[in-house]
Amino acid sequence: MGPRYIWLMVLAQFGVFVAFITPIAISLAIRVDQLAPDNEEYLGYITGAGAAVVMVCGPLLGVLSDRNRSRFGRRRPFMVAGMLLGVLSLIVMAQAPSVLVLGFGWILAQLGWGQVLGNLQFSTADRLPESQRGKVAGLTGFATQVAPVLGVVIAGGVSQNNLLLFLVPGAIGVVLVVLFVSFVHEDDSRGLTFAERLTPRTLLAKYLFDPRRHPDYSLNWLGRFLFYFGLTLNTTFTAFFFASRLGVTVEEVAGVIAVLSLFGVAATTVGAIGGGFLSDRLRRRRVFVFASGTVFAAGAVTMALSTDLPLLIAGSLLSSLGIGGFAAVDQALLLDVLPERETDAGRYMAITGFATSIPQAVAPLVAPLILAVGAGAAGEKNYLLLYTVAGLCTFLGGLVVMRIRSVR
Repeated sequence: MGPRYIWLMVLAQFGVFVAFITPIAISLAIRVDQLAPDNEEYLGYITGAGAAVVMVCGPLLGVLSDRNRSRFGRRRPFMVAGMLLGVLSLIVMAQAPSVLVLGFGWILAQLGWGQVLGNLQFSTADRLPESQRGKVAGLTGFATQVAPVLGVVIAGGVSQNNLLLFLVPGAIGVVLVVLFVSFVHEDDSRGLTFAERLTPRTLLAKYLFDPRRHPDYSLNWLGRFLFYFGLTLNTTFTAFFFASRLGVTVEEVAGVIAVLSLFGVAATTVGAIGGGFLSDRLRRRRVFVFASGTVFAAGAVTMALSTDLPLLIAGSLLSSLGIGGFAAVDQALLLDVLPERETDAGRYMAITGFATSIPQAVAPLVAPLILAVGAGAAGEKNYLLLYTVAGLCTFLGGLVVMRIRSVR
């Protein structure tokens, strides 16, 4: 694929993450603190509910995208519809009068922006040859990890205005997605034919796959599940964790997180771009995924043991390096082992989405239980245990991927 496709893809995914991940990084925490002070566990319930809805709807939407017949192609109509729903969700969250409405807005965001991101990734499965997968995954991985940094910086500057808190990042997402949809051509799909009709029974069957037929795809799925379970444990309560360790309020911590996140940009660049390009050049994926899980684990434990800003910075840098490497190389590895790419790319990519959506649904519900272990009478949370468990999960995720055989 030529540079126009690659760079518009990178920018589009960057835009989606600015719009979509900023709420997870800081905006939702600010709104929860406004609507239900001293009930930070509500943040876990909201993010978990959104991930659960996507988990149920993901394969259905992936199959419908695979079978979509339109003059604009299979993927672009889903991107446009998802973007419009995503903008609506940001308005709902910004104006929510209660935690319940805030949660509903987040579910809409998951469905809307999630569809945009999903169909962008389906497009890479449709088009990219093996020799470009690591490179493009590295560039998009870097972009999608840097995007929340920009989102947090924006949030820190407009945290007193709820509407701007959500809509400024959303506007960036809209502009960059519109650029991709407008300038990346997709063939007319109205002539597509399929061997079987889509019925409730066949649709339900497409939610499942046989691990015995696709063992390497299964191992990639499990490794990703473990990594993102640890990542979600690590990131869901970041704002509250930083506020606790630094002795500031949740609203005040937005600026602190923004500064710390900026230090991670260089580390994320090395992990994502370096890992992606090297994995293409050396034709090796597994060792980079394993190294990324291990480095993230080291960062999580460092943060868990931190009592001051320097250690928080060190842990953040290590975590950023690990996230960047994993996001890039594991995505390339997924495309290498993806079954039935020509006809069911959306379906299998959506099933892979379970490996991230299940952790996003379950980990925020498990995290409060971990935080409560050994908690003091003063209400102090056990962040040491939470971040240690998170690191163990990412290490195991990298270890599982080393068992894949069809890819070096």
